[in-house]
Amino acid sequence: MNTVPAPTADEVFDDLRAIIRTILQVDPEDGFVIESDASLTDELGLESIDLVNIGAMLTERYGEAVNLAVYLADLEIDDVIKLTVGALAGFVLDALAVAQPAVAGAVAGASAAGE
Repeated sequence: MNTVPAPTADEVFDDLRAIIRTILQVDPEDGFVIESDASLTDELGLESIDLVNIGAMLTERYGEAVNLAVYLADLEIDDVIKLTVGALAGFVLDALAVAQPAVAGAVAGASAAGE
């Protein structure tokens, strides 16, 4: 069986930054910096519909194991409001670690589809 190694923390963070830039319609060359401690809502200005879109894009990229809606449903509203890019990356990494090795095939498929 061919398996793809799980993405690194840096790869997940880079994917999240790309997703957030897409949603915010910000060009990476504009100098807009997304730090790991940036709050999704307060600092980046994302709204609930944006979180839905991030969730869909994460599921498309990493597979069903990364279900942002379920993760957010378990949080208190104040915790959702304070959610940072780094915490979101941690959620993705944790979800992928639990789902390995099944996720390796999904990540490989998503990578191949994106080429």
